[in-house]
Amino acid sequence: MNMTQMVDQIKAHPDFHKAGMILCHNGVVRGTSREGEEVTGLEIVVDHDRLVQIITEQKKRPGIIEILIHINEGKPLAVGDDVMFLAVAGNIRENVISTLTDTLNQVKTQVTSKKQYFKQGN
Repeated sequence: MNMTQMVDQIKAHPDFHKAGMILCHNGVVRGTSREGEEVTGLEIVVDHDRLVQIITEQKKRPGIIEILIHINEGKPLAVGDDVMFLAVAGNIRENVISTLTDTLNQVKTQVTSKKQYFKQGN
């Protein structure tokens, strides 16, 4: 899955005519940890049941038409690789931005766990 496919899927939604915005997030593996250590890669584990719950809850928010999430899990990812795609479609900017932000924060704190790989010697 890639971002273009996700946007195309959203545009095929039967209620897409109600949309005024599609907002996308593309998380990538960065070269340093939050603590500044050099990272060589990353692996992601996903709680799929919780992910479905979050998407279902967030779709009930006012003006939201669709939420799609794809997380690259189960294989080592290198610096620069895509970790997660998140796309939210809705009626107005305020609804879409807040939903994307809240959904992303919930996924990061409740759905995914990661193992970072560090450069030897760090």
